[in-house]
Amino acid sequence: MTFESPLSAWQYAVEHKGFIQDEAQEHAVWTLHKCHEALHAGTRSVSGVYLWGPVGRGKTWLMDQFYQSLRVPARRQHFHHFMGWVHQRSFQLTGIADPLRTLAKELAAEVRVLCFDELFVNDIGDAIILGRLFQVMFDEGVVVVCTSNLPPDDLYADGFNRDRFTPAIAAIKAHMHVVAVNGAEDHRLHPGAIEQRYFVNDADSKSALSDVFNTLASGETASKEPIAVGHRMLNVLHASDTVLWCRYSDLCEQPFAAMDFIALCDRYRAILLSEVPNLSAQKREGRIARGTEDGAERVVAGDRELPQLSVHDDGVRRFIALVDECYDRKVPLYVEARVPMEALYTEGYLEFPFRRTLSRLQEMQLQRFAEV
Repeated sequence: MTFESPLSAWQYAVEHKGFIQDEAQEHAVWTLHKCHEALHAGTRSVSGVYLWGPVGRGKTWLMDQFYQSLRVPARRQHFHHFMGWVHQRSFQLTGIADPLRTLAKELAAEVRVLCFDELFVNDIGDAIILGRLFQVMFDEGVVVVCTSNLPPDDLYADGFNRDRFTPAIAAIKAHMHVVAVNGAEDHRLHPGAIEQRYFVNDADSKSALSDVFNTLASGETASKEPIAVGHRMLNVLHASDTVLWCRYSDLCEQPFAAMDFIALCDRYRAILLSEVPNLSAQKREGRIARGTEDGAERVVAGDRELPQLSVHDDGVRRFIALVDECYDRKVPLYVEARVPMEALYTEGYLEFPFRRTLSRLQEMQLQRFAEV
């Protein structure tokens, strides 16, 4: 069902779909509605909207209703997809005096509104680019509507050379309405029909995912041969035309990039991941998980400070990227782990971003998750 505005979509959901009347959501809805009205009235200067708050408060749903009801040119992307495009296009524009300005002009010629989900900055390369990119996008008239778990002032809070990013914060606060969507309830956890997609299994027991794979891939030819993903080969337990089953070590502990997870979600309608270990571990001097940062701008020596990662965190970052992609694309992810979901990651550098991952894994257990 298509609605004329984010307000009418929210009112329908409250009246007919059992959504809880949430004061924080209502404030966000009215802010989005005013932006929506200004855009369709042809107002020259329109402020965007920055929705922030804990996981599960409905930020993505609200933004999607806004996007789906737009009648002006718009683009909707997950933030890491957007940054992947920015890095790629910036590289193609190498040699131009001001590549980010050129990129912003191209974007403004294509869209009036840019919507992106899950703004989160933890890489100096992204921080440097965004420090100027937000400014030039707003200069060119692009209206930005986004979601984040953090208020603007807390973005890249402990990052090295944070002063390179602060112009982006100033631009966000000057050109976007910042709205806290911080109601008391995690709406993802409201009761609903359950379809188990997370299993706990020790090393000596038969995998529960065997029956899951056979059911999902019924009638399809399956193979154990490695498959090509980007420029690398991925070892699989089984793969059919539409269902992939592999080990955590083969997918998340190998140098695959976020773009590879995008390709997998393009190709498969369900992904099964087994032998996921307890991912918690004490921090140690670490290195960047290169697979998730292939597009980062090269910076001079000394311009990057490595975080104190645990022994598992390279793989955990890829796991977070995989869950984000599956969630965003409505591709069910079936996980078989050594520990219960709540114990999967309880200690480490990535504890904050993993809260979103845990909430998304929990929502994936609802039957309605994969509904279009």
